[in-house]
Amino acid sequence: MSKYFKVTLCYVICFIFLLMTPVNAFAAPALEAPSYILMEASTGQIICEQNAGERRSPASITKIMTLIVIFDHLGTGRVRLDSEVMTSAYAKSMGGSQVFLEEGEVQSLETIIKCIAVASGNDASVAAAEFIAGSEQEFVALMNKRAEELGLTDTHFEDCCGLSESDNHYTSAKDVAIMSRELITKYPQILDYTKIWMEDITHVTTQGTSNFTLSSTNKLLKMYEWTTGLKTGSTSKALYCLSATASKDNIDLIAVVMGSPSNKTRFQDAMSLLNYGYSVSALYEDANTEQLPSIPVKGGVVDEAALVYKGPFRYLDIAGSDLGSIEKTISLPAEITAPVTRGDAVGEAIYKLNGQRIGSVSILSDVTIDKAGYKDYLMKVWRLYCGL
Repeated sequence: MSKYFKVTLCYVICFIFLLMTPVNAFAAPALEAPSYILMEASTGQIICEQNAGERRSPASITKIMTLIVIFDHLGTGRVRLDSEVMTSAYAKSMGGSQVFLEEGEVQSLETIIKCIAVASGNDASVAAAEFIAGSEQEFVALMNKRAEELGLTDTHFEDCCGLSESDNHYTSAKDVAIMSRELITKYPQILDYTKIWMEDITHVTTQGTSNFTLSSTNKLLKMYEWTTGLKTGSTSKALYCLSATASKDNIDLIAVVMGSPSNKTRFQDAMSLLNYGYSVSALYEDANTEQLPSIPVKGGVVDEAALVYKGPFRYLDIAGSDLGSIEKTISLPAEITAPVTRGDAVGEAIYKLNGQRIGSVSILSDVTIDKAGYKDYLMKVWRLYCGL
């Protein structure tokens, strides 16, 4: 056997081996947390999970939903960041992690948000709940209603801060990921607060004025350079929990670990998940900013409707696919019939990878068109006659 033949045979064998080896050769990490999930935020795609639907005590990651409800109310304009929040005796009495608000102390709602997002203040959470809903009980009802709206079937709250060790206060890693996604995608300004490592607030009480330093409970801010948030939690029942968010190469990941055996372990588990996610993920994006052709309208006061995309399209690939081969086709009827309301879906942009459909984006009417009446038809005839 010649030397040339041996070398050629070696190359052929290596090539065959490469073809038989999966492109994604990264194994999912082995974690100490009994329940976890890794999700990409913009698409909601789950990258890996273990016991993610298992109901567990959430401790202070309960406050993710607390923050959602607070920002929901900010969005209505009924409350503002500069609204004044007064601390009640009940709010002051909260144990666990706190920022030592005094009864009668007034802080802006923005400061209260920082106290919750940075230092996980239980007293601040209850103060916000009472300010928004009148009582913690009524606020918790809003939290459970919001959980229902998000389809969180494995979630039920009994307080707004996570101190409860009741068996009826529970959630799952998957539900935490969903509510985390809701918070950071609907209210991305929350990341301005969750990225704070330390910041001073000022207590003004009848006993005088003093400064207090808020210190983040999320040590990933110093351990993992792409960290953006989000929330820690720990009690004797829940053990150590964390919903960690990170952003790298335009990919936003959410890693949730529940029931980790130690404070150190939960951060190590989260980093392992995030590193795994970034090692296997590639994101395809189509901004859908190009102009679409108008569509004929039958029986309308005008004959054509302008069209727009509902929004961008994003697809997360974890299989090592060639995203350059994604094909996009526009599916529209020959015409639509009046009446048409702006925002009505009239078609879709369909995306395929290797011949398989991977998603779509609705195409909407960009105008409202009423159904034509007798006078409208006369006007059309007149315009045709006049050559208009």
